[in-house]
Amino acid sequence: MFQIQPLAADQFADLNGFTDEELAARDIQVHISDGGFPCRVSLADAAAGERVYLLNFEHQPGKSPYQSRHAIFVKAGAEESHPEPGKIPASIISRLLSVRAFNSRHEIVDADVVEGTDAEGTISQFFENPKVDYIHLHYAKRGCFAAKVTRLDAWT
Repeated sequence: MFQIQPLAADQFADLNGFTDEELAARDIQVHISDGGFPCRVSLADAAAGERVYLLNFEHQPGKSPYQSRHAIFVKAGAEESHPEPGKIPASIISRLLSVRAFNSRHEIVDADVVEGTDAEGTISQFFENPKVDYIHLHYAKRGCFAAKVTRLDAWT
């Protein structure tokens, strides 16, 4: 069993208090959603007309050659979504994904590119390997981080 983890809303709450000019000075872009901007906090596509922030985010802070940061979207005023264990949100399952399995040293031990509808099987397969500590999902076309996946033990 696994759990899809949203990014914490409090990391981005202060963005709502900045002007567009102040955001631009921090290299944060403001966009108006056309319905296809996947928010990493709500784990849903921002509805058409909603304000979203495009910013650089360190999704892999682990000290290894795989340490990484990339662009993500966060909806203005986004609230965290906590999917049911074993469930993948529609904003993730509807896209082509790069699935990357990491060990406790933050090194990739397995990876694949799959349709979102096939991600559950790939995640389960990767977690069969005891060396896999966690998984990152990325949107394969643009390479953006989508979500972290953690293992749930049999007692959760």
